[in-house]
Amino acid sequence: MIAILAFYLFAAMTIASAVLVIFARNPVHSVLWLIVAFFNAAGLMLMVGAEFIALLLVIVYVGAVAVLFLFVVMMLDIDFSQLRSGFTRNLPFGLLIALVLLAEIIVAANARGQGALIADKPPEAAQPNIVALGEAMYGRFLFPFEIAGLILLVAMVGAIVLTHRSRGDARGQKASRQIGRRPQDAVSNKQPKVGQGVKL
Repeated sequence: MIAILAFYLFAAMTIASAVLVIFARNPVHSVLWLIVAFFNAAGLMLMVGAEFIALLLVIVYVGAVAVLFLFVVMMLDIDFSQLRSGFTRNLPFGLLIALVLLAEIIVAANARGQGALIADKPPEAAQPNIVALGEAMYGRFLFPFEIAGLILLVAMVGAIVLTHRSRGDARGQKASRQIGRRPQDAVSNKQPKVGQGVKL
């Protein structure tokens, strides 16, 4: 009974904090609610016996990613009013995606068979969940795991390309001009004698 109540508590807090991430007007508050969602998701992982996944959620997502988001949002001067200007234009597309996700949730809820919540607890594994996770990731799911890593790499490169802005006042080297320089255009070292000037 206590386990069921704890599951519903963690699940409700995860869903509520995820909704508040979307609807919070202050971006700093959105990141804070995201941290709460990660903590509750870690609690759900602990309940199913995946301690390693729970620690990864807390250490990686909360300790690194969410804190990085928080620092970026707080330190960068982002005009969020300009970002929200296209909200109404993209609203129909967002509602369509929300309806598709809602339909998937309804289909999953009405699926045949018993859910994992009311099923018997699986027997204790003979090996730690870290070993089982490693065998699954680099065994049966090696190809999807590599594809996911490639997608993340492409997303990272795309984010860098989209956010990179070239400054006009930045000083840089132009290799083509340096290679194509002629000797007569180069700067020569003049050593005038005492009392004499330099003829240009």
